[in-house]
Amino acid sequence: MSHRAKYTPGPAAGARIQKEGDKWTLVLVRDLRHPPTKVWDAITDPAHLREWAPFDPDRNLASVGAVKLTTVGAPKEHVAESQVKRAEAPKLLEYGWGGNDMRWELEPLATGGTRLTLWHNIHRGFISMGAAGWHICFDVLDQLLAGEPLGRIVGPEAMKFDWQRLNVEYAKQFGVEPPTPPAAPRT
Repeated sequence: MSHRAKYTPGPAAGARIQKEGDKWTLVLVRDLRHPPTKVWDAITDPAHLREWAPFDPDRNLASVGAVKLTTVGAPKEHVAESQVKRAEAPKLLEYGWGGNDMRWELEPLATGGTRLTLWHNIHRGFISMGAAGWHICFDVLDQLLAGEPLGRIVGPEAMKFDWQRLNVEYAKQFGVEPPTPPAAPRT
C-alpha cells in the first residue's frame, strides 16, 4: 500500500475564525518540524506549490508584484489576477486569491521548526469547507517537507480523504451549518 493510500487526516484542529461584521477570516495554525527558510520556499516556489497547494502560480511568490493563480481541481479552469502585497522572507507573505486576502506568517520555534499561520478571508458560508481543504493541504505540505510526498490532494480528490468529515467537524467548531459539497467522483 502506498504512502498516499494510507493517509487519513487527523481530527479538525488548529483553526479558528475571526469575525468583523460580514468579513470572516479563517485562521489556521500548524507547527511544522522544518525551519522557516524551508517552509518559505514551500509557500513561494511554484515547483513546491504544485505539490501541495490548491493553485498554481505563474511565478515565484517571494517578491511583490502581479501574479496569476490558477485554481487546481475546479470543474473548469479559473485564473485569478492577483498581487503579492508583501514578501518578507522568511517571515511574512501577503497576497490575494479569488478576491480574498491571504496572509502567511512563519515564526521560528525553539525546536528548529516553524509555526505557520494562515489568515484567509473566506465567505462565511464556505469557511468550514476552506478549513477542511487547508487542513489537508497542510498535511500534504508537512509530508512534502519531510521528504515523503503524498502528491497534491485538492478539489474532488480531497473528498476521497475524509474532507467531508473535516468539513462537518470544522462547521461544528465554528458554530455554522456545513455547506453541502458536490458529490465525490466515482472511481
